[in-house]
Amino acid sequence: MTSHQNLEFDIVIVGGGMVGATMASLLRSMSLRIALIDRAKFDEDQFSLQLETSKFDPRVSALTSATKRIFEELDLWKDIQAVRCCDYQNMHVWDADGTGSISFSSNALDQSELGTIVENSVLTAALYKKIVHQENLTVLAPFSIDKLEINDSGSTLTTECGTTIVTRLIIAADGANSKVRELSEFDTREWNYDHHAIVTTVKTEKKHKLTALQRFIETGPLAFLPLSINANDSEQNYCSIVWSSIPDRAEELISLNDEAFCLELGRSIEYRLGTIEWCDKRFAFPLRQRHAIDYVKPNVVLIGDAAHSIHPLAGQGVNLGFMDAAVLANELLHGSEIGRELNDLMVLKRYQRKRIGQNLGMMWMMEGFKHLFAEQALPVRWLRNIGMNGVDNLSVVKNHLVRRAMGLDW
Repeated sequence: MTSHQNLEFDIVIVGGGMVGATMASLLRSMSLRIALIDRAKFDEDQFSLQLETSKFDPRVSALTSATKRIFEELDLWKDIQAVRCCDYQNMHVWDADGTGSISFSSNALDQSELGTIVENSVLTAALYKKIVHQENLTVLAPFSIDKLEINDSGSTLTTECGTTIVTRLIIAADGANSKVRELSEFDTREWNYDHHAIVTTVKTEKKHKLTALQRFIETGPLAFLPLSINANDSEQNYCSIVWSSIPDRAEELISLNDEAFCLELGRSIEYRLGTIEWCDKRFAFPLRQRHAIDYVKPNVVLIGDAAHSIHPLAGQGVNLGFMDAAVLANELLHGSEIGRELNDLMVLKRYQRKRIGQNLGMMWMMEGFKHLFAEQALPVRWLRNIGMNGVDNLSVVKNHLVRRAMGLDW
């Protein structure tokens, strides 16, 4: 796209990732001039994503029923299913000692699945294929924000190449290290987990049968998420793994050759899927929890990881971001219908009130799980295992927990 020196829009969404692109699509019906800005080059080849057999994106998302409903309303879910995704119907979680465990089943909830594993590249391709034809949207990429000035009537963004963009409302969807959040001087609470997450794709000896596995071991949780080459085929033996570990252990695992890593991985998951026959390239990244004290300021609103980032323990991070986008879109649409300005702080604060409690609740629940399973003192381990087994036998409590995680009881 040819850059211009001076541009003006009603809404500017900064960050063209999955949450930002979803935000843009949710505003498709509004008679506004909307811009979507991203640092990465806008590559139309991603719209016709060609998948390699047995070659998966190492970055995947575990989408909830609530997120699935958003994409159904956007008429996107059928496109995602047509490419590739994998519903999982069961989940088994157990302690390193093997004496405490809990299992979840979609059948117990009268649901067809607990969630759906989708490669991020598949999801992004479906979103961009949709928004590229959106009449009220202009995509500006690659554009990087350098400066931000806010006044009573709106804001002015200045890019690193000198382009100025004037807008009434900025929606920051630019991730955990949000430049907009920094320039707008939002206060945050944050801390390191002192863990790194290792992600890759593996092939297992046994079929996963649409079951997700998670084992809490001394150095951190290990998750196996089922993948399918063909949509929802239970006779598949590929999984995406997320292995959270202390930095020294993560460095050791990354440095292993593929054969040694597969042996260690199989041992750590207690060979529940037999031996690990193959692994793809491994990636590691540090884990950090962060939460903005406020999500809104005059003319600026935070969504997704720009507002909150959590431990990937239950794959909830991106789902919280999608829910942010859906709630904000509803508030902006409602505000427009009753004659409110886009940057009306009352409208924006309605979004904050609806989302901040839900997000904090999920964050503290994940934080509690993380600390609970990190504790190795014998009395705590004994109580933890008793508690897991107790919850597993209390179907009402267990089903309530999983319905919340699935987004069925929002």
